[in-house]
Amino acid sequence: MGMRKTPAAVGSALFFAAAPGTVAVLIPWWITGWQPRAPLPVALMLPIRLVGVLLTLAGAVVLVQAFVRFVVEGLGTPAPVAPPERLVVGGFYRYVRNPMYVAVLASIIGQALLLGRFDLFLYAVVVGAAVTAFVHWYEEPLLRRSFGAEYDAYRAAVPGWLPRLRSRDS
Repeated sequence: MGMRKTPAAVGSALFFAAAPGTVAVLIPWWITGWQPRAPLPVALMLPIRLVGVLLTLAGAVVLVQAFVRFVVEGLGTPAPVAPPERLVVGGFYRYVRNPMYVAVLASIIGQALLLGRFDLFLYAVVVGAAVTAFVHWYEEPLLRRSFGAEYDAYRAAVPGWLPRLRSRDS
């Protein structure tokens, strides 16, 4: 018997705070103290900061929706200790296989733009390299073992990192 939705929701909320909360909020705060810098003239910084706000908010929306999708569709959590029973392919997963990682990176880059902080761009590169390696060497082999041909078909139909504009269902 798999996870019920309530324990999956609680587990997902705890994992949300621990993993993306640390990577996308706590560490950027630790790096920057959320102190903005103005590396460019104000006339240029205003539109750059606006893009930063939009990326940060979009990242947060996608991340929350992806976590909810794990509970509702997958009957599990994104945490490796309580994985989903079913392959999660709905919502933003129709457009990109790794929406959580893309969302976290968008949020970090958004904060870099918002705060005018080059150090957060460097941090985003480190996070991007780490999650790419994690997906390639751990997640994809695990998903292949867990879901077999269903995962292979999904992997063939949906890009891993650059979201397509139309879902695989359209």
